[in-house]
This record gives sequence, structure tokens and C-alpha cells, in this order.
Amino acid sequence: MRLYPIKTAKIFKSIFNQWTWSFNTNKKEVYLTFDDGPIPNITPWVLNQLKKHKAKATFFCIGDNIKKHPEILEQIIQENHRVGNHTFNHLKGWNTNTDEYIKNTLLAEQYLPTQTQKLFRPPYGKISFSQSKKLLSLNYKIIMWDVLSADFDKHLTAKECTKNVLSKIENGSIVVFHDSEKAFPRLQEALPKILSELTKKGYSFKAIP
Repeated sequence: MRLYPIKTAKIFKSIFNQWTWSFNTNKKEVYLTFDDGPIPNITPWVLNQLKKHKAKATFFCIGDNIKKHPEILEQIIQENHRVGNHTFNHLKGWNTNTDEYIKNTLLAEQYLPTQTQKLFRPPYGKISFSQSKKLLSLNYKIIMWDVLSADFDKHLTAKECTKNVLSKIENGSIVVFHDSEKAFPRLQEALPKILSELTKKGYSFKAIP
């Protein structure tokens, strides 16, 4: 039984409007995001798929993974994608006190390039009010999502993940994927199909500004 929504409800976006869920645009633009990397073989594979479709995306990276694989982060940057902070140890905000959560996020920041507008996505999408308030005060833009591929769900097939995206996407949607070992069995089949189908429909793929 699935306990998470594929499409974020508009009322939910309006209640938590201090976070970015999607972009208001009439253009056929979408914002693909990838969480949990960088991971050898998987993240470079994602970058290759994006390159085939002249697509830009945003990678929310775990600090510890950057520390282990700095060359992959450099590849992401060199290919003109955006990078964001996903904490150093993939912490779940609801289970972590605010001081520890912020400290862990700032540790990850040390491994990220300097950016005027810093992007942050909370692991699992779980963050407390006090954690959010502090990050916003530190000039972070908290990026959530409009459409969830659910590629992390081992109970789903790649075909179901593909349908999740293609059936729910709209102009300005922020879509979540994961460049992780857990998600790769589904991502490997779903991402090329999604990129190809959306390209045929006239969509362009943008990095989060």
C-alpha cells in the first residue's frame, strides 16, 4: 500500500508556501531533480542521459558522497547542472534536533560550490518548522516537489515510475528522481523513456534557478 502522494496537492503547497514546490509558467518547461548522489556509475549515467536530450537538471547531493566522489560533483558542475544540499548524512529532520540538523547541513555545504542562491532539499521531505526557519535565514531556498517518480520504491516497476511522471507532469513541475543504488533498477529504464516522451511533447528541461 502506497503511503505517499505522487502529485503534491495544491492546498498543501499553499499551506507550506515558504517552500518551492513548482514554478508558475505557461512555457513547457520542467525541472528534473536527482537526490542522494553522487554515486559512481549511476550519476555519470544520469548525466549521459541528460546530455542526449540537451537537458539541464538539479542534483541534491549528500555531503558524505561528495567527499568520497568529488570528481563526479565536478562533472555535474562542468556540464552546467545545478547542485543543492541534501545534508551530509541524509538526516531525517523529524528525528533530528535542529542544532544537529543545521550543523550537518553546514558540513555538507563545505563540499559544495559557492552559490548566491543556495538550494536545499530535506531528505525524505521531512523537516521541522524550526529547521526550515533557520535554513531560510541562512539564505537557503527549500526545494520540494510537484511530482514524485517513486523510483525509490522497490515495490514498483520501472513502468509504474514512468507513468507516475508522465501522467502528472505539468508546465513548471519539479520532479524527483534518485541517482542512488536503491533506485537505479527503476531509474535505468524510466529516465530514458521519460526524457524521450517529454521531448516529443515539446518540453524543455531546466535547472532550478
